[in-house]
Amino acid sequence: MDITTEVRPGANRYVSGEGILQDLPSYFVGFKKISIITGEKSSEAFRKYYRQELHYPTYRYDGTSSHENAVALAEEIEQAELIVAIGAGRVIDTAKMVAEELNAELLVIPTLISNCAPFTPIVAVYRPDRTFKAMGFMTRAPFLTIVDSKFLLATPKNYFVAGVGDTLAKWYEIEGITRRLPEDEKSAYVSLGIACAKAIQELLLKDAIPAIEDLQNRKASPAFSRVSDAIIGLAGETGGFAASFGRSAGAHAIHDGLSYLESTHEQLHGKKVAYGILVQLAHTKDIEEIITLRPFYEAAGLPMKLKELNVLDTSKEALTPVIDHAASANETFNMVDPAITFDDIYQAIQTVESL
Repeated sequence: MDITTEVRPGANRYVSGEGILQDLPSYFVGFKKISIITGEKSSEAFRKYYRQELHYPTYRYDGTSSHENAVALAEEIEQAELIVAIGAGRVIDTAKMVAEELNAELLVIPTLISNCAPFTPIVAVYRPDRTFKAMGFMTRAPFLTIVDSKFLLATPKNYFVAGVGDTLAKWYEIEGITRRLPEDEKSAYVSLGIACAKAIQELLLKDAIPAIEDLQNRKASPAFSRVSDAIIGLAGETGGFAASFGRSAGAHAIHDGLSYLESTHEQLHGKKVAYGILVQLAHTKDIEEIITLRPFYEAAGLPMKLKELNVLDTSKEALTPVIDHAASANETFNMVDPAITFDDIYQAIQTVESL
């Protein structure tokens, strides 16, 4: 059984709307043993919005999204029917691994909009030192994902912009993977994944800039809701439908490589992925597409140079940890180009840096 090749669209239930967290107790009906996993900032943001007390055991993750922390939390919890994740990507991914360890259902309450972690059965696993380790595939998707657009207006702009960058990659990665795949070899679900990713790209290019403005004005607009659902839900559907054809490719390989530079550890996932889009496009000689994207990147605040990710030395020696990982046989840049080499990626980075 290869779970990575299965069609896994996402959460069992997805509820999105303004103020819907006020109905939260009704979603706990039927569960007796409930435990909450959250983080310090996530917990504070949730308490400011949701004034009622949740009288369930609450546990803090250690900030790493590591399997080691998930196992430790599972041992501390011992037994649960439902794990409630309150937080952003790393909290949620930790809670997914805990739920897997305990064979429990998972209810996800994202505290900000930055990626599709609240929706998918996939986790980004890091080592305790916060370097990227692997992608993990859980046997269950979340039982329920609750997206309260009024609550999520508290999302810091930087995270929302990072979510836009991470989600925009869905189109460029699936297009890069499937461009050489003959039409008659595409399954129905791969075709659906491609269509989903294209719809995401068009939606973001149209709505993301107004949505960022609405976020800054704390205005729950239709554009803000559409972009929120695209980042959290539709992004997960792309890989869910198309499986390995619709998940990580060159952009995420660059992100994973950048995690080996300590100077990037404070940089958000989606911003590193957004830079990775440009590197992938440079490698595939789609320079015109990079030029087309530049006004959008500038307006949204997405990085176009490594210095915007706190990487000041762009020499081959300094970037070797990044490129070694991104070009490795077990990374996903080879989904775009099976013959990808260290020098290919270095040249693509230099192309982006020189534009």
